[in-house]
Amino acid sequence: MISYPASTCSCCGAPSSDEKRIDVRFGLPDAALAVPEEARHEVGVGALLRVDGGGSFIRCLLPVRLTDGIELVLGTWLEIGASDLEHAHALWGTPGYAALTLRGTLANAINPWGNALLGAAATVEVRDPDEIPYVAGSAHPMLGKVLGGPWDRHQVLSCFGHALPVAVRTDLDDHWSVERSPGLEARIVDGVSQFGGPDRIVFAGLFTDDAGRGSVEFLGSLLETAPTVPREQQLTEQLPDGLRHAFWLTEPEGHELYGFTVHADGTAVGIVCRWREPEHLAWAQHVWRSARRSAPDAREDRQV
Repeated sequence: MISYPASTCSCCGAPSSDEKRIDVRFGLPDAALAVPEEARHEVGVGALLRVDGGGSFIRCLLPVRLTDGIELVLGTWLEIGASDLEHAHALWGTPGYAALTLRGTLANAINPWGNALLGAAATVEVRDPDEIPYVAGSAHPMLGKVLGGPWDRHQVLSCFGHALPVAVRTDLDDHWSVERSPGLEARIVDGVSQFGGPDRIVFAGLFTDDAGRGSVEFLGSLLETAPTVPREQQLTEQLPDGLRHAFWLTEPEGHELYGFTVHADGTAVGIVCRWREPEHLAWAQHVWRSARRSAPDAREDRQV
């Protein structure tokens, strides 16, 4: 579950964030996902959990500094001893809770770090009596690195398919990427990336020219079955290493943009945007223009 500040994007009206904080919540420890519901027992408040044969857990907040001044706060779980669970239960809601400190191990594999964080030793402490404890420190190499930050915002946030309050550049393969707009969920269906919300959806697919044609000829082949549209409903733009073309259709039931970005190396991205409100044409053109090809080494300078 993700919470958003109330502000919106000035471009398309999607949820945005002025406070530069994104909250993501893991509903259960990984060890509790495969057990029946009757084997999971909340102890007092919803932040404490005992799993039959699976251990004892407390909710905690893992803050991660991202680039562009964004803070990602992960609501994860810490596995603790049974006596620590009872101790935390006894202090919860009392003045003594403010001094609660516990040691345990992280109970979720969190992308993009995955299993490197699962089981990492950590110390949690209460920073605010009105909040669950925060991960305050760790001698674990990877968890210590995560806490140190900053991390590339796009690399980390693109791992979460939930709708997010900020734009996220998402890889389509080792070369191509496209921007996922604020407020859109992400998934992959039959090899096609999809970003969708209540009133907008984006499809992004990859193409390869095996015939060795130039960019103009390759684009022409991609447009062979395209409908004829008025000149004012299409754009062609030259790029340093290729070109891109888009056309859009207006129908009573909605609007569509079809766009291609072709690179001189014989690869291309196809973008389809569908939306309801006429003023979102600028949004669709922005998504089309966001398609970008980069060399693999341009993505290696990241902390993962």
